Amino acid sequence: MAEAKKKAAAKKSPAKKTAAKKTAVKKAPAKKAAAKKGVSGYGSGSVDVVMSVDQVAKEAASIAANAPEMSELDALADSGAFLSINNLRAGYGKMEILHDFSLRIGKGQSLCLIGPNGAGKSTVLHSIFGFTNIFSGSIVIEGQDVTKLTPSQKLAKAGIAYILQDKSVFPQMTVEENLLMGGFLKNRPAEAKIAAEEVFDKYSRLADRRDKPAGVLSGGERRLLEISRALVMQPKVLLVDEPSIGLEPRFIDMVFEILDDLQRKDGKTIIMVEQNAKKGLAFADIGYVLVSGETAIAGEGDRLLENPDVGRLFLGG
Repeated sequence: MAEAKKKAAAKKSPAKKTAAKKTAVKKAPAKKAAAKKGVSGYGSGSVDVVMSVDQVAKEAASIAANAPEMSELDALADSGAFLSINNLRAGYGKMEILHDFSLRIGKGQSLCLIGPNGAGKSTVLHSIFGFTNIFSGSIVIEGQDVTKLTPSQKLAKAGIAYILQDKSVFPQMTVEENLLMGGFLKNRPAEAKIAAEEVFDKYSRLADRRDKPAGVLSGGERRLLEISRALVMQPKVLLVDEPSIGLEPRFIDMVFEILDDLQRKDGKTIIMVEQNAKKGLAFADIGYVLVSGETAIAGEGDRLLENPDVGRLFLGG
């Protein structure tokens, strides 16, 4: 009886091995098929057509060898520089991010900073507003050196307002209370009330929700509130960090229409960092491409849209 069981087991084992081989053969093509699929890279598409972030940075660095001269930056600023940054070395702690960085923008102009991650774009805004350590160089507005002023002094004395990337509203406070916070930052609450009413007159979306908690607003309405709160401070210069971040396309268009209105009708000078390079350059009078804390390319916004290097590296073609 025992002998018969052994023989039966011996007959079954080859069948298991054969089944295992068949299973392995069936699975192998699936692995090959998976290998042929494109892997998402920087933006969209497959790795055979899309450049990685590292590749973009390396190629952009090679372009930086032909960085623009100061005379070229001066020429882009209409009627002379309203705001200028001169050979600025700045960063965080002891780490230097910007290396002899210079910038020129005329009164009522707009300038968009684009470039690979870590290029120092937001550091430029932080430096203008007073959030970085400045090792050397200067920042001048209307002939006034504001390099060493604190953020509150820059707001009060030089009229510089900073619109943060996202989620800077107070969700439990009403829309009106959020607007009035802008006045308290400038220590002029009475003027803030008047400015807030002007905002409500201008933007019915906010007026209709003035007594509602800011937390119930849509993403686009929150961005509008953030911009409007900066307007209550009555600034001359708006620093705008990633205005389109996290927004649906219809709200992105709305935000850029508002910024265009502020520049063209109200005469605000706007410096922005924008991840959507096409949108930012189409909006801005001037575009700078930053690489490793330095300006690699500078030109009129619409001209940079036509620049083949900018298109290949930052515009997807």
